[in-house]
Amino acid sequence: EDESNVNGGKWIVRLKKGVAARYWEDLLLALLGGQFKVGDEICGAVLSVRYQEDILSVWNKSADSRRVCMQIRTTLCSVLQLPMDASLEYKKHTDSMRDNSSYRNANSNFG
Repeated sequence: EDESNVNGGKWIVRLKKGVAARYWEDLLLALLGGQFKVGDEICGAVLSVRYQEDILSVWNKSADSRRVCMQIRTTLCSVLQLPMDASLEYKKHTDSMRDNSSYRNANSNFG
């Protein structure tokens, strides 16, 4: 809804139940500690607790900047120490508006 985010998107990490609190804490510390090194590109983070899984997402302002998006992805994987089989997807906010869903139809293969 915020105009400054209209061209952005979000990285989505789907988590099995029971681990979200640790990942959320690690993410917040990384954000506050400036570990992402993308300037003011990150505009939010959300933890969505669901019935079968929890969803962690990091929002950024420039979905079309591959460099920025990949830097965020790399840092997310590093600071959260995600396992190799972690589900990591990217979705542009314009796509969310188009299909009226925050998490459905996200892209597993960014680019």
